[in-house]
Amino acid sequence: MAAKVLVIDDDIAITELMSMLLKTHGFDVMTTNNGSDGVKMVQEKTPNVVLLDLMMPDMDGWQVCKAIRGFSNTPILILSAINDPRMVASILDAGADDFLVKPVPSGVLVAHIRKMVRWTGSLHMPAGQKKIELSNTAPLPT
Repeated sequence: MAAKVLVIDDDIAITELMSMLLKTHGFDVMTTNNGSDGVKMVQEKTPNVVLLDLMMPDMDGWQVCKAIRGFSNTPILILSAINDPRMVASILDAGADDFLVKPVPSGVLVAHIRKMVRWTGSLHMPAGQKKIELSNTAPLPT
């Protein structure tokens, strides 16, 4: 089953571009152009990853992130043109899991999304399966 990615950005051109790009990489993509609808979609559609813009008119990225964190641990990847370390720290403190500065190369974006999907997959293993833990292993030869 394809991983579900929700893109929340007020710019329709961005959501359409992200949808086309991510679908070519095998993701099931949902989009919305306002924050409050995005929060509702996280509740109803349970995406594997949320791609979130910071600067939006109805609810900004900080408000959306905090609202999602009130009920879900779904990974949130911020995509923003803002490249200020204080802003990055602020949104990560608000509950975002990762931050990329626009424009981001498509391969880098897809790799970050896949990393987040792997991370959440390891948290939600089916009953009866165990994680393999490596302990007391000998160091690799040099």
